[in-house]
Amino acid sequence: MKTFFILWYNKIGDDMDYIHKKLSLLPMLPGCYLMKNSDGNIIYVGKAKKLKNRVSSYFRGTHNYKTTKLVSEIVDFDYIVVNSERESLILENNLIKKHNPKYNILLKDDKSYPYIEVVDSNIPQVKIIRTLNKNKTHKYLFGPYPNVNAARSVLKLINRMYKTRKCETFEKKPCLYYHIGECLGYCQNNYNVDEALKMKEEIIKFLKGDYKNILNKIKSEMEHYSENLEFEKALEMKNLMDYINITLSNQKVEINELYDIDCFGYYFDDLYITIEVFFIRNAKIVESYYKTIPLIDDPIDTFEEFVANFYHNKLLPKEILIPDIGDTSLLKEFLNVNVRIPKKGKLHDLVNLASSNAKTNQLEKLELIKRDEERTIDANEDLKNLLGLKKLDRIELFDNSNLFGTFAVSGMVVFKNGKKAKSEYRKYKVLIDKNDDYGTMKEVIYRRYFRVLMDNLERPDLIIVDGGLGQIHVAKEVIESLNLNIMVVGLKKNDNHKTEALIDDDKIYPVEKHSNLFNYLETMQDEVHNFTISYHKNLRSKGALTSILDNIKGIGIKRKKQLLKKYKTLSNISLASIDELSEIMPKDVAIILKETLKNMNNN
Repeated sequence: MKTFFILWYNKIGDDMDYIHKKLSLLPMLPGCYLMKNSDGNIIYVGKAKKLKNRVSSYFRGTHNYKTTKLVSEIVDFDYIVVNSERESLILENNLIKKHNPKYNILLKDDKSYPYIEVVDSNIPQVKIIRTLNKNKTHKYLFGPYPNVNAARSVLKLINRMYKTRKCETFEKKPCLYYHIGECLGYCQNNYNVDEALKMKEEIIKFLKGDYKNILNKIKSEMEHYSENLEFEKALEMKNLMDYINITLSNQKVEINELYDIDCFGYYFDDLYITIEVFFIRNAKIVESYYKTIPLIDDPIDTFEEFVANFYHNKLLPKEILIPDIGDTSLLKEFLNVNVRIPKKGKLHDLVNLASSNAKTNQLEKLELIKRDEERTIDANEDLKNLLGLKKLDRIELFDNSNLFGTFAVSGMVVFKNGKKAKSEYRKYKVLIDKNDDYGTMKEVIYRRYFRVLMDNLERPDLIIVDGGLGQIHVAKEVIESLNLNIMVVGLKKNDNHKTEALIDDDKIYPVEKHSNLFNYLETMQDEVHNFTISYHKNLRSKGALTSILDNIKGIGIKRKKQLLKKYKTLSNISLASIDELSEIMPKDVAIILKETLKNMNNN
């Protein structure tokens, strides 16, 4: 892709004079720098051996498209001097966690990979765990498994072949697993302890890579089913054998080290860097994982930062292998584990293999990565330009749903830098008890942005309401009353309820059909609509009876208790006649209740 030359002297003079003065004051010392945008938000955090050289490099010379975009948003920066490069890495890590900068977010790997744990007790129990308790010793822990389906397949195989404890709490009587012969009945405390301990030892051996015992068990069962003409079960056993032989047994690597090793490799071009890691346990590659991220900074620094952040929610191995990046002391000190650059032999070959896989994955997935960016990041940029916004990092969208004035709810979804931020979605139960879309919008917008002000939450750059001009005006009134300067637009739909433009008062922003922006807006509309409808249906199904009764005039606490005691469910009330309901409430109230239930069922 074409590179860009940044002519910083063409920027607004006062801004650049200010930045150049700050650059001249930077020391040639280690530390961290924090890049800020026009709102004063931190958009990138980096570390440097020499702050003056590193920070100055952003404002001169040529850069790729990714770095150019970052630099175009920088209007100021801060820096913190530390005593050593190790301290700068620790500080950088903490600053990224605290501020969650826009251009650092893709470097983070917050996934908590599942592990398989054999519970440390006399009773054999195997389970998948994601959250590791740092205060607890996990004696028999195997993994990690970036592919959760692989972990489930292994667990299913173990539970199928061994009579392990399946329940989390002991029941008063044996459960189904006992009766079908897949549990020894540990809850009755009448099992053979020696048999249970032998079973546990075999499971641990299997998870360490010794498949001899389990293969013998499967072969024995397969022969038994075959002799009894139970060919379907025999085939099931054969498939299990194939899974072990093909999927598990062929993972062995020719190394002498039997302890836990993580092996990293990387590959980069002008725009992206892909980092690959092999998880090697007992001389077997049990899993692999890779991530491709935009290349904004120096490739070696980016790789080092990724490895340092990688173990946030994960167990450290005994040793980490990495390509030759010059010096391992920084990662050794930060992670407090042995980090090695193998120079020759089988371990060196493994590192090269990891880097080779990183290259293959990047080249094969490059087109998919570009398409994803076109649908998200580039479409978000198109939206920013269409609306004339200076920046568009965060969008909040609202939709309302109600059933003839009952169960009025609203949903808010969030898109950050073109992608869904599902952890920040919010649901609202509306307090008004009548069918009033404008009132609903007014209430929800006020509740949301009063909270934003009070708790100093991150403010959106754009609010989109899934409604017409009336809802736009109501939302704008609330935003203005709170002295917030946030643009509010609505989604204009055609006769098929499909987005065709954005509206802002009397102004219409047409969107070309089938463009990336059009698909982006449709994605946002579908997301907020489905999220709100899902919440609405969930509310109706789980707490529907109580909610309906609370919203019908004439049904107070006493009558509600009588209905709940007699009918228990909505279905039972729906089947009851008006005369039967009139035994508990006046006939006119019973008619309203029946009509409400009828409308709800038809909706």
